[in-house]
Amino acid sequence: MRTILTMLGIIIGVGAVIAMVALGRAAKSQIQERIAALGQNVVVVFSGSVNRNGVFSGFGGAGTLTVDDALAIQNEVPNIAAVSPEVRSSAQIMAGENNWSTSIMGESVDYLPVIRQWDLADGESFTEADVRAAAKVCILGKTTADKLFPDGGAVGQIIRIKNVPVKVVGVLTPKGVSMVGQDQDDTVIVPYTTGMKRFAGQTMLRTINVSATSSDHVADAIDAMTQLLRQRHRVQPGRDDDFIIRNPQEFFAAQNATTDTMTALLAGVATISLIVGGIGIMNIMLVSVTERTREIGIRMAVGARGHDILLQFLIEAVTLSSIGGILGILSGIGGAELLTLIKHWPTQVSANSVIIAFVFSAAVGIFFGFYPARKASKLDPIDALHYE
Repeated sequence: MRTILTMLGIIIGVGAVIAMVALGRAAKSQIQERIAALGQNVVVVFSGSVNRNGVFSGFGGAGTLTVDDALAIQNEVPNIAAVSPEVRSSAQIMAGENNWSTSIMGESVDYLPVIRQWDLADGESFTEADVRAAAKVCILGKTTADKLFPDGGAVGQIIRIKNVPVKVVGVLTPKGVSMVGQDQDDTVIVPYTTGMKRFAGQTMLRTINVSATSSDHVADAIDAMTQLLRQRHRVQPGRDDDFIIRNPQEFFAAQNATTDTMTALLAGVATISLIVGGIGIMNIMLVSVTERTREIGIRMAVGARGHDILLQFLIEAVTLSSIGGILGILSGIGGAELLTLIKHWPTQVSANSVIIAFVFSAAVGIFFGFYPARKASKLDPIDALHYE
């Protein structure tokens, strides 16, 4: 019983470290998935605000961007992989007896393969010729396709968007829910020219999606786009921009840093349990030395040397902490699985955290077991034999 209670601190400490790191890794993995869902190295340019009778609409309300701005960014800004002018609207869509209200997104041909890295589950994407001709073609998100065509076979069918017949040329793979809880698969994507002329009824843009060639070029691309758009929009020095450029990955980077901090904090608190467990081992080993003084004297009397006694008690301390570490690993993995099962919190047990926790528990045994072991090895055999 005393041995089990001694190991309890190590078991709790190791288990807590593994479970907390598993939670942190899962949170970080979710953030990275959200970044990937947004696309790689994406920068979004929004139009400026509009002031109507002293009421500001906020960014995106003025419609200060044009298709020519998007083309200028693509042609004049270095290290740009793709540009997609974006036009958004919403409509009630009909297909036979089925109908569904969803968002209509006008994009370029590079939006899906380059900016969002979004694959097609069926069919094909629209082409540059479709963009130039403002063709009546579209790509459906998985949710929209299931609502309009519950039996499948959406590709090649005709749907009606605002009473305009549009041919479905492709269906996207599921993307899931966004960070704000929006179903990304509940959408219809058309050429941006089609969206502007046939559905949104506008000639100006409120959003331009831009993808840099690499993460190292994002900051330079933002600076270059800012200078280019100020020049094109004739924004005088000292005046505010009539547009705003956002890098969504900055938000996720802040979330990532917060997650790392919380993981480190939780792991640090769990590590304290390991140290407390080590102190418990040292305490019990000191008691054990006192209780076994006569045994130590007999061993020395029959030829055991100081380092033999030292090794004996050191091995006992390391054995206690190692067994506690193994049980802690099992409890940590079990605790992580239990959190997933009961609370539905995603967890990812790391092999590195398991190895580090076990090595640390063994090191705790060595560190806190050395003093009692050394004390036992320094006992005088005559005094030890006369003990009790």
